[in-house]
Amino acid sequence: MGDKIFAAVCCDETGVPYCITLKLEPNEGAFLREQYNDIYPGHYMNKIHWNSINPDGEVPDDLLKDLLDKSYGLVLAGFSKKKQAEILAE
Repeated sequence: MGDKIFAAVCCDETGVPYCITLKLEPNEGAFLREQYNDIYPGHYMNKIHWNSINPDGEVPDDLLKDLLDKSYGLVLAGFSKKKQAEILAE
């Protein structure tokens, strides 16, 4: 997706993921952090727009998949219409 990321996976020294960081609308991110202990301000990222999730925690897989889609959409929307069309055609 060009030079922008929509998800970052942090792994421990053995390669096991310990957090997935995703971009979310600030209000949604704040709401989810109140609902789930395993969602917290973005690890190494802007704490307003980015949220980290413990992949082995209490966050349901369906919600995590939905948040991945939302993060992708938010980052994609930051590109020009021309670049969006190029990315979606890949």
